[in-house]
Amino acid sequence: MSTFTVGQELAPYIFIINRKKLVIYAEASGDRNPIHLNEEIAKSVGLENVIAHGMYTMGLAGQYVSTIAGSANVKEFSARFIKPVVVPADTDVELVMSATVTEVNTSSIRLEINAICNEVKVLGMAKALIAL
Repeated sequence: MSTFTVGQELAPYIFIINRKKLVIYAEASGDRNPIHLNEEIAKSVGLENVIAHGMYTMGLAGQYVSTIAGSANVKEFSARFIKPVVVPADTDVELVMSATVTEVNTSSIRLEINAICNEVKVLGMAKALIAL
């Protein structure tokens, strides 16, 4: 890892989410809730369309942080789900992850993570502590 400074914005990364990836995640996680897989059911409960699993979204944020720091160096990671990632049929949705350095110590840094999909912030209070 390189030198970090407070206020430094880290390079963003775009994750592509689509229905095929939701099916793969559902099978891997065992979360086959139909709001993540079936448009008719998702709409019947008041959703705009099928939505990505919250833990899938958070997992991608964790992957972003791990890529920056190396997974062994991620000491804390948390977020709140504030908006769903809507995934229409036959569409690749872009989930843009970025981070800002909020604190630098001799042995660690703190990050504020931004997760944006279609100009909507989907994770709130997303933070990480990384050992240097």
